[in-house]
Amino acid sequence: MAVVELPDLSSPSGLKELDEFLSSRTYVSGDEPSKDDAVVLSALGDSCINELGNVTRWQSNIVALLQKHFPGSSCGVKFPGSPAVQTRELTVDAPPAPETPPATEEKAEEDDDDLDLFGEETEEEKKAVAEREAQKASAKKKESGKSSVLLDVKPWDDETDMVKLEEAVRSVSMPGLLWGASKLQPVGYGIKKLQIMMTIVDDLVSVDNLIEEYLTEEPRNEYIQSCDIVAFNKI
Repeated sequence: MAVVELPDLSSPSGLKELDEFLSSRTYVSGDEPSKDDAVVLSALGDSCINELGNVTRWQSNIVALLQKHFPGSSCGVKFPGSPAVQTRELTVDAPPAPETPPATEEKAEEDDDDLDLFGEETEEEKKAVAEREAQKASAKKKESGKSSVLLDVKPWDDETDMVKLEEAVRSVSMPGLLWGASKLQPVGYGIKKLQIMMTIVDDLVSVDNLIEEYLTEEPRNEYIQSCDIVAFNKI
């Protein structure tokens, strides 16, 4: 694969060229996310891309994948005035898990010190134990479960603009919904369907409502004929 040559991303014109470049692509190189995407993401820095729909879509997708290894093969990215950046040795490390705040541990120790381990529990002590157990149960309940869902999104015919179709899908935004990687798959007779991943918070997003009330209703039904759930897995 040839090195991908991109414009200087520090200028508005360069950002516009990148937006046009991504208008027909899901990733910088190939059909899968690769470390080339990480290089371009780093080169963007703090550039303002709010008005660049294709760059914004691509950036959101890549940020969601940063904690995973990219499956695609990178071919290198070249910017004006610099040699091609070969990214085969580039690694993206997941951020360390947050440590338990010391204050929480100290409070737990204080609670334990308040208990009389050798005498009978008083009513107050029993009440304190019951309250702690209730708080633990409540905390577990508040941890909303998440699911990974794979959707098949089908167009009306072979003349449907699949770029516009994907933009229509990703334009759906709501709390607890994060769109992920996508790809086009042939169906037959020149028609392709869009397969797209999404991560949802189960308590906030109903996939059935998402399909019936958003994806297959106006104005998105101009491009979307139907949606099917291919896979639904708890995370």
